[in-house]
Amino acid sequence: MPCLDIKDGRVVKGVHFVGLQDAGDPVESARAYCDAGADELAFLDITATIEGRKTMLETVKRVAAVTTVPFTVGGGIKSAADAEAVLAAGADRVSMSSAAFRNPALIDEAVKFFGREKVVVAIDVDKNQALPSGYEVYVDGGNTATGKDAIEWAKEAEARGASIILPTSKACDGAKTGYDLPLIRGIKEVVSVPVVASGGAGSKEHFLEAAQAGADILLAASVFHFGEIAVPDLKEYLAGQGIAVAK
Repeated sequence: MPCLDIKDGRVVKGVHFVGLQDAGDPVESARAYCDAGADELAFLDITATIEGRKTMLETVKRVAAVTTVPFTVGGGIKSAADAEAVLAAGADRVSMSSAAFRNPALIDEAVKFFGREKVVVAIDVDKNQALPSGYEVYVDGGNTATGKDAIEWAKEAEARGASIILPTSKACDGAKTGYDLPLIRGIKEVVSVPVVASGGAGSKEHFLEAAQAGADILLAASVFHFGEIAVPDLKEYLAGQGIAVAK
C-alpha cells in the first residue's frame, strides 16, 4: 500500500514526521503505482489538520481519476459532511485520526452514514513507558501528545465501527530501520479487523517481519517513492517467503 503524503499539492516524505522532501506529482505517482501492481493506495493530506482546513478535494479527484485500486484518503476530515465530500471526490475509504480521537462519536456517525467498510481510523503513536501498553496516541500530525494509551484507543475505534486500524509509529517513520513490531502485535491482540503496518520500512525483510507480526496491509512511502524497492519485486519476495499476496 504505497502512501502519498501530500503537502501543497505535491507528494512529500520526511523522517519522524519532519524534514519533508519533494517526492513527485500525486497523479503521476498514483498511476505508476497502480500500473506496478499496488494492491491499495493511501492519500494523506498531512497539513490539513494543522492548518485547520479541509482535504484538498481537487487533488483527490485528480488522483482518483487514475487510480484503479482501493483508495483511502485522510487529512482534515472533521465531520460526516467532510467524509461525504471526500468519498464523492472518488475515495473508496476515509481515514480519520485527530478528529476521531477528539470526537469518537464521529466514527459511529461515519459508520452509520457510509458503512463500516468505508471507515479507517489512523493513529499516530509514540512510545511512553508510563502508559500500560507503552504506547501513546499523538494528534495534530504527530505533534500533540494526548496521554491516551494507543492500544486502548485502537480497541475503542474498532468497537465504534472502524473497519481498518492504521497505526503509524512516529519513532520509526521514515527511518527505514523497520516497523514497530511490538506495536503491530499489541494492536492485533485486541482487534479483529485488519491492521496496517506503517512507519519504518527500509528493506524487503522489514515488510516480511511486519506480515509475520500480524499486519494485514503493508504501507510504505520512501522506499517506493525513491525507487529503492519496486512493488512487483516486493510482492514476489513476500510470496516466496510464504506470505499470501494479491495477484
